[in-house]
Amino acid sequence: MNPVENGMYPVHVAVISDTHGLLRREVVRELQDCSHILHAGDIIRESDLDELRLYGSIYAVRGNNDIWQPGLHDLAGVLRFTIAGVNFVMTHDRYDVPRNLEGVQAVIYGHSHCWEEDTVDGRLWLNPGSCGFARFGGSITMAKLLLENGKILRVQRINLE
Repeated sequence: MNPVENGMYPVHVAVISDTHGLLRREVVRELQDCSHILHAGDIIRESDLDELRLYGSIYAVRGNNDIWQPGLHDLAGVLRFTIAGVNFVMTHDRYDVPRNLEGVQAVIYGHSHCWEEDTVDGRLWLNPGSCGFARFGGSITMAKLLLENGKILRVQRINLE
């Protein structure tokens, strides 16, 4: 058993979305202390996923702009996974979040390009915003999570502008 994966030590996780073919160097710098990267869709370039794999374990879902992209259209629309004992569900659009969230501690989504962080029924709902292009008057943002022993110890908003 890997003690880090089982949540015995703090695990740093980067959460990004809506890169739209622009993997900013500022984002890459923020990934350096993270062992896992979550990408909530609209990746556009498969080569960006290849680069992200160099920095940590990657979990990625297909966004609405990825369905026409070779190498990305086969990504899952909804993904369930566990990191450091924390159970996640991730999808690109909040409206595609499954109804059954039993046992899920964090819901990750993107699409709107706007930061959202809320706790509903003890569960984190997080949209890291867009770290590609700013749209709809929003900022360039991403998130970092600190996880340990099945708990989310910290959610950090990273402003990239």
